[in-house]
Amino acid sequence: MKIQRLLAVVKKEFLHVFRDWRSLYLSLCIPVILIMLFGYALTLDLRKVPTVVFDQSRSALSRELINLFSGSPYFSMVGYAESYPDLQLALDRGRAMIAIVVPSDFAEKLSGGKNTQIQILADGSDANTSRLAMGYASTIGMIYSSQVTVKRMQALGKKPPDPPAEMISRSWYNPDLRSQNVIIPGIIAIVMVVIAAMLTSVTIAREWETGTMEQLISTPLKGPELIFGKVIPYFVIGMTDVAIAVTLGKWLFRVPIVGNAGLLFATAAIFLSGALFWGMTLSIVLKSQVLANQIAIVSGYLPTLILSGFVFAIENMPLPIQAITYIVPAR
Repeated sequence: MKIQRLLAVVKKEFLHVFRDWRSLYLSLCIPVILIMLFGYALTLDLRKVPTVVFDQSRSALSRELINLFSGSPYFSMVGYAESYPDLQLALDRGRAMIAIVVPSDFAEKLSGGKNTQIQILADGSDANTSRLAMGYASTIGMIYSSQVTVKRMQALGKKPPDPPAEMISRSWYNPDLRSQNVIIPGIIAIVMVVIAAMLTSVTIAREWETGTMEQLISTPLKGPELIFGKVIPYFVIGMTDVAIAVTLGKWLFRVPIVGNAGLLFATAAIFLSGALFWGMTLSIVLKSQVLANQIAIVSGYLPTLILSGFVFAIENMPLPIQAITYIVPAR
């Protein structure tokens, strides 16, 4: 492999990239679009779940319970029902996802030292959100129960007992449990796969379709010189996209970069190289720009999104699908 011939191919490909300003513009805009779209639209955080209340007790004790829900960032009170049909109507029409039903004897039982129950209804059409919301509702119920227990002990002149065991939880790697801290790094992998495979999938196919491949074959140019010469410009563009995505993630979505930034870009370069050569392979085999580009996007984007663990937990997939995920580089 001669450096002069390699650099000549690199120069030729760079000239083509800059002349085709639409492709260059698209390759630099896709990271921004994906980061903005997924960063703002795709969130796994539960906030302000629309909630309706059917308070049959209408007492000070029931209002204390409702205030705990309304003061929580996870619930947003959208109305008060006067009957069960009103409650059902709110859930059916989508005005509320969670319904809280306080029984009529709520205050009477609590004041008499008896136990009572609170009904939580959820719209199960969104199973994940409903599951999380019901979990938060149960936690608020436990907090209210502990407050009632403390008040009862104080009324009897007794000191509330200390809990025999206290659970102290700590989340590693994502202490604030922000979904952006998980989504943005995953988007960077998607950006690398989509951009790299999309751009290189048309390079060799374009030479065949324009009839210039025969001219390249007749030159002293070797196969590795042609392949690497065509890959290097897109490697530079891909690493530029990575830098754009990392910068947007850090300064726009406040995703922290903890550790060695050089190691981050080094591993990104390895991952990007694999995606580039995958697109190049499609271009060589298919010899059609349209077909190679379509297959590159489908074979790169969909597996990275679905089978990498980015959105769906791999542990919940069937065992045969879990085995397939090992061939997905973004896993």
